[in-house]
Amino acid sequence: MDATAQLAPPLVGAPINLWNFAWVALAFAVMAAAIVAGSLWTLDFVHVMTGGLWTGIDLFMGFIVGPTLRAAPFEARRAILTRLVPKTLFIMPTLAIVTGTTGWFLAGRVGFLALPYPQFYWVVAALTIVTILTIQGLGYLLPTNLRVYLELRRPNPDGPKIGALMSRYFYVVAIQGTLQVLIIVVMARFATGI
Repeated sequence: MDATAQLAPPLVGAPINLWNFAWVALAFAVMAAAIVAGSLWTLDFVHVMTGGLWTGIDLFMGFIVGPTLRAAPFEARRAILTRLVPKTLFIMPTLAIVTGTTGWFLAGRVGFLALPYPQFYWVVAALTIVTILTIQGLGYLLPTNLRVYLELRRPNPDGPKIGALMSRYFYVVAIQGTLQVLIIVVMARFATGI
C-alpha cells in the first residue's frame, strides 16, 4: 500500500492560533491599566469601547451572519465557520470580561454602587443582565462553538452531532441579542442620569 494513502486526510479550515493569547493578555493589561490609572475618562472609554464591540459583534453575528449561514450550503458554512470560530473564541470572551469588569469599577467610581433604592434597581438590572450574558457566553456558547469547530475540521464531520450541538444554540443567541438590547437601555439610563 502506498505511504500517502495511509496518511489521514488533512483537517479543514484554520487552526486555532495560540498567539491570540498575546492579544488577550494585552487587552487585560489595558483593562488593568485603566482601572489602576484613576482616570475616569480612560476607564469609561475602555468600558464603552469594549461594550460597543461586544454588543455590535453579538448582534451582527446573531442577526446577520447566523441567518446567512443557515441558508448557505454545508460546504460554504463549513469553510466560513472553520475560519471565523478561531477568532471569536478569543475576542468574544475577552470583550465580555473587560466590559463587565470595567463597568463594575466605573459604577463604583461614579457612585452608582451607593445609590439608594429605587434607583439602585437599575444597577441590579445591569448586574443581572451582564451576569446572564457572561454565563451564557462562557458557559454555553463558547464551549458549543469550540465543539462544532472541532467537528467541522474533521475530514468527514458528523452532521447529526453538529445538529444536536446546535439545537439550543440559536435560542441562546436570540436571548443574548435581546439582553444586549436591554443592557443598552440600562446604560442609556445611566448615561442620562438616574
